[in-house]
Amino acid sequence: MSLPKVYHRFSLLSLHSPSPSLLTKSLFFTSSSSLPLPVKRLHSPPLLRPHSRRFVSGKQFKAKIIMASSRFHHLVPVNAVTAECGGTDTGSDGAASVAYDDGSASATGYRLPPFDIRDIVDAPPLPALSFSPLRDKILFLKRRSLPPLADLARPEEKLAGIRIDGKCNTRSRMSSYTGIGIHQLMEDGSLGPEKVIQDLPEGAKINFVTWSNNGQHLAFTVRLDEDDGSSGKLRVWVANVDTGKARPLFESPDIYVNSVFDNFVWVNDSTLLVCIIPLSRGDPPRKPLVPSGPKIQSNEQQNVIQARTYQDLLKDEYDEDLFEYYATTQLVLASLDGEMKPFGPPAIYTSMDPSPDETYILITSTHRPFSFVVPCGRFPKKVEVWKANGEFVRELCDLPLAEDIPIAFNSVRKGMRSINWRADKPSTLYWVETQDGGDAKVEVSPRDIIYTQSPAPHENEQPKILHKLDLRYGGISWCDDTLALVYESWYKTRKVRTWVISPGSEDVNPRILFDRSSEDVYSDPGSPMTRRTLAGTYVIAKLKKEDDGDTYLLLNGSGATPGGNIPFIDLFDINTGSKERIWQSDKEKYFETVVALMSDQKEGELSLNKLKILTSRESKTENTQYNLLSWPEKKACQITNFPHPYPQLKSLQKEMIRYQRKDGVQLTATLYLPPGYDPSRDGPLPCLVWSYPGEFKSKEAASQVRGSPNEFAGIGPTSPLLWLARRFAILSGPTIPIIGEGDEEANDRYIEQLVASAEAAVEEVIRRGVADPNKIAVGGHSYGAFMTANLLAHAPHLFCCGIARSGAYNRTLTPFGFQNEERTLWEATNTYVEMSPFMSANKIKKPILLIHGEEDNNPGTLTMQSDRFFNALKGHGALCRLVILPYESHGYSARESIMHLLWETDRWLQKHCVYSSDVKVDVSACKDNAEGTVDSQSKAVGGAGGAGAAGGVKELANLDDDKFHSLRSLLW
Repeated sequence: MSLPKVYHRFSLLSLHSPSPSLLTKSLFFTSSSSLPLPVKRLHSPPLLRPHSRRFVSGKQFKAKIIMASSRFHHLVPVNAVTAECGGTDTGSDGAASVAYDDGSASATGYRLPPFDIRDIVDAPPLPALSFSPLRDKILFLKRRSLPPLADLARPEEKLAGIRIDGKCNTRSRMSSYTGIGIHQLMEDGSLGPEKVIQDLPEGAKINFVTWSNNGQHLAFTVRLDEDDGSSGKLRVWVANVDTGKARPLFESPDIYVNSVFDNFVWVNDSTLLVCIIPLSRGDPPRKPLVPSGPKIQSNEQQNVIQARTYQDLLKDEYDEDLFEYYATTQLVLASLDGEMKPFGPPAIYTSMDPSPDETYILITSTHRPFSFVVPCGRFPKKVEVWKANGEFVRELCDLPLAEDIPIAFNSVRKGMRSINWRADKPSTLYWVETQDGGDAKVEVSPRDIIYTQSPAPHENEQPKILHKLDLRYGGISWCDDTLALVYESWYKTRKVRTWVISPGSEDVNPRILFDRSSEDVYSDPGSPMTRRTLAGTYVIAKLKKEDDGDTYLLLNGSGATPGGNIPFIDLFDINTGSKERIWQSDKEKYFETVVALMSDQKEGELSLNKLKILTSRESKTENTQYNLLSWPEKKACQITNFPHPYPQLKSLQKEMIRYQRKDGVQLTATLYLPPGYDPSRDGPLPCLVWSYPGEFKSKEAASQVRGSPNEFAGIGPTSPLLWLARRFAILSGPTIPIIGEGDEEANDRYIEQLVASAEAAVEEVIRRGVADPNKIAVGGHSYGAFMTANLLAHAPHLFCCGIARSGAYNRTLTPFGFQNEERTLWEATNTYVEMSPFMSANKIKKPILLIHGEEDNNPGTLTMQSDRFFNALKGHGALCRLVILPYESHGYSARESIMHLLWETDRWLQKHCVYSSDVKVDVSACKDNAEGTVDSQSKAVGGAGGAGAAGGVKELANLDDDKFHSLRSLLW
């Protein structure tokens, strides 16, 4: 069975799950979600990623499940290494002109931030790592740092919710690896000498690195820059792992990969199924100079069609033709010995999934009619079964266009969905069908039914019902005919259930194993660890103890406690429910998490005395290293020795702090202080508060602690922690719970709870003596930017200025729901209006810096949101500045853009926080009358950064960097 390629959106992944993950020092972003990308399926062992510390957005609830296909479907493909997630290509080629300037706001061109920030951002990235299927080798995938703006400036087609680089015939903004090294993992845990993959062309850009099931070969794509600076098309290469020799898979230089959706998959150890550009394809369609008629959309059937504010949709017939042109693929079977034959007709193939026994392939495609109101994920969907030799077997389904999926959470597409192969069987299909028409508001029992069937059933053979669910299906973890775990969840109540079923025994009744709230992290029992099978699939691992002969599961959990997360492994008797803790992280100094099971090379049950686990270990000041933990001694052997990514901040101070909101809700934040700082000696510092609100159904759940005080401080290129190097105190991720208990909707009291949470956070850092009450700034990205603008409007007594990146400020422009709000504008008009800082632009009197990517493709956060908000602010004389970053999307990636963003942010903080002479009224005296409060000495100034505000705020344009540091040292 092929596995879902790991997808990430700047979030922490559970890496023992059955999905290829990636061990990489990823770049830091504070980002919201983007449009879902198609899931790539492939034969591959687990890849590993270190647990980077990010300000993770609290997006729509999803049940905690093992199934990667449902767990990660909103995420970006790791092994494609998209530039939008930080990128890896860099260099001076095509780079925009950049010159350092520390203050001039009116000069043109890209700027560089001060050296102490720039030095951290420009540090070379560490390689990404990937373990072989047999766990005996490790790939070191080499990267460069931030890509130049020229990479983002390449022409792209925005079609059906995706962006396509027509020159490469792939998704645009895709960066790459620059080389591959192979290390043998020795018995003692040490690494052998590096073997470099040879014979790659100079300047090769490498993507989609995939192991064959036996671990003897690698497949990947290579592309080269062309003479005009554009990137060429992708070709498939293969490499022999033992010799390190690499070569093109196809002898013909005219065969290129079409990776708009899928790219290639190992069918067996010697054959790949590859998506190629049809050899007969001509030039792309040309846009007619004169349209054939007006653009017409009709709803004369009076269908109810509600959709979020999707971007990059098809607009006309020409767009439809262009999408079909770039997305159409010819599948070919290609063997390592050079044979090639077509597989099926050309079509828009979106995924290919071989069965575990390599006999069948599940092929998914899309086709017309397309839509102008929803992205391609909702276009008609055809799923077929083919034999691995290219013989058609049957059509499973051909689902119609799905424009009418209700916006209520847990609403789904009608018909067959989540079609997959059973991981524990040679070739058995299973899928789910909704019984409520896909509408979560319809009350029905059961709500979902899971079916199973052979890929080539006998005549009149009907699918078998495997299990019925009253909540929404959330995935299955397979083990064998005696055991599988089925997950279901319901967003409205936050309920999640885990069922125990016996797939091979109809007379064994299903039973509930866990029934809990997804918000209650303290009660999370953990997830079953999975082991790799010889077929390359992942099933629940069973383990035996030598002393009693009983069979157990391994539950790996985050171990949330009031003192922070203490990850653990429990031996779990699924029949009795008894548990025995066989390992947990050191809670005093280190934060250690389980990454993967490493002793699963053989079939059958594992032995406790031979158990091997890969863990990641870190502390507040020690960056992540990877260890092999071996039983029975539980001896740890460190296998990596990554250097500290920013040694200049190695001795930063970090503390997880707890404090209380006035309604009794317990809040948590992470307080960072600069190296060497002593509050009794140095006094209070300027402080930057950076956060992102989250929704909860109960005060108890909102009060729980998430995260660990011992986690390493991950600092990416847009992280607020960069300002530790500028001697700021950073209050990172203070919890801002928006609670709606019972039938109450959380957003109906959004402003009230937002301000109360911010007041509690500000009062705490002032009480501790680490923050100057007159020099506290607030910032956030996406929904955090929305939060920032609202706090400046409704709590002006708390903050001296704000920084809002890529936000949405007018909720009437997202009328069919936003974030976790599922009511429409017409159902909750007052809530939409009251939550919109655009409607309170006249109340914002504190300086606000707006930053937005010019090509933002995230639903809801159109660039127009910042444009219109800025005009509203300027129309009321607010002191504001708008920075639009060319070619950037919702997350920023080009070096020029990021450096300029950091320069703008640093300038804003120095001018309006560090050196501002505004005197704020005492917090406690103002908080009861927060709404509309304005500092008595502040005079609003219109325009983008205009002349300084009254009260002596001075432009810092004439201060060079050295004088800047001297002036700061005098003030502190």
